[in-house]
Amino acid sequence: MGMRLQNGRPESCAGRLEKEIRTYDLLDRLGVEYQRIDHEPAMTMEVCGEIDRALEAVICKNLFLCNRQQTSFYLLMIPADKRFQTKVLSKKLGVARLSFANESYMEKFLDITPGSVSVMGLMNDSQNMVSLVMDEDILKGEYVGCHPCINTSSIRLRTKDLLEKVLPAMKHEPVIVGLE
Repeated sequence: MGMRLQNGRPESCAGRLEKEIRTYDLLDRLGVEYQRIDHEPAMTMEVCGEIDRALEAVICKNLFLCNRQQTSFYLLMIPADKRFQTKVLSKKLGVARLSFANESYMEKFLDITPGSVSVMGLMNDSQNMVSLVMDEDILKGEYVGCHPCINTSSIRLRTKDLLEKVLPAMKHEPVIVGLE
């Protein structure tokens, strides 16, 4: 598949979902530069690998988690090559037991569906129901790659812009953890 890196939003947003367009609107409003690539649904690690190469940024693993009572929710961003260990993260966050949250909460709070989990979904979390947790290694990269709330496109933006412009605009303060 010929994946082309393009600057900014698509020329035409016809046929694109409103939540995808909202992502571009937010970035444009904040004056954040980003590159975008359209592709087939990223369902396999293989396709994700191709996208990462075309984007020249690694799309991190985004995991949607909750505590046992399903009262606290977390979006965890970790490098794709790191293994997620529930016990380690639970301890660092001081949460009894983390597990994967039911997808109905993902749609309710972030307006995203499985397969397209993204830090950009936090713009839909106006009630601040979801805490963002980032592995410290993500902060080391110049760029961060993510989906614009849909898994048929990927965007990359500067990590600095995500931390200094995007997250404050979404009123989410990341919790930084070091995961082995």
